[in-house]
Amino acid sequence: MTITIYGIKSCSTMKKAFTKLDDLDVSYDFHDYKKQGIEKETVQRWVNELGIEKMLNKRGTTWRKLDDSQKQAADANVDNAIDLLVENTSMIKRPIVEGQLADRDQAVLLCGFDESEFNKVFS
Repeated sequence: MTITIYGIKSCSTMKKAFTKLDDLDVSYDFHDYKKQGIEKETVQRWVNELGIEKMLNKRGTTWRKLDDSQKQAADANVDNAIDLLVENTSMIKRPIVEGQLADRDQAVLLCGFDESEFNKVFS
């Protein structure tokens, strides 16, 4: 099983996800947006599969700090929203869990922490 969890180390939701993966004995690599950033192509792939509505965290302080023209541009055009996510990784809903379940030959792409979904996918 090759799994990568993307996010920010200090996020409380990330800590729940780390704990759950550890409890389920899932090995994973951690990609820290603050240290490593994220490539636009990766965000584009996630948005293509999950949708921008699921990916873009409008509840956080980073979104609230944007000026109205930035918010309107993101709402009007998905490419603008993707650019904002790459520039402001704090606005990507956390965690993103991506990888391959080798024992089931199954691709995984999860956005956000849902304990029951983690149980279903990784048990």
